[in-house]
Amino acid sequence: MGRDGYLGEFEQVVLLAVARLGQDAYGMRVRQEIEARAGRRATIGAVYATLERLVTKGLAREAEAPGGEERSGLARRFFTLTPEGVAALEEARDLQSRMWAGLKLRPSRRRP
Repeated sequence: MGRDGYLGEFEQVVLLAVARLGQDAYGMRVRQEIEARAGRRATIGAVYATLERLVTKGLAREAEAPGGEERSGLARRFFTLTPEGVAALEEARDLQSRMWAGLKLRPSRRRP
C-alpha cells in the first residue's frame, strides 16, 4: 500500500471483522465481532466512521439491503472487502511477520 495507503490498527481490525462476518457484515455486527474477538470496546460511531473511510480508500464496498420489521423497514448497510482490501490486509500481516521474525523480547536495562 505504501506510505499514503497506510492501514491503521483499527482499520485492520475492522477489515478483519468484515472478512470474518462475510455476508453478515453490517455496522453493529462488526462492532460485536471486534468486542468478542479483540476484547476491546468499540463505539458504533467509530466503527461506521472507519467503514466509511475504508470505502473511500477502496478497501471495502458498501451495499444496502431492505430492512425487515425489526428495523421498521429501514435499510441496512452491508460491507464486503474489495480485492484491494484483501491485499492491504495481507500486506499488513506480512509486515508484522517480518518485524516479529527472530525477535526475542526482553526488558531493557537502564544505562548508568
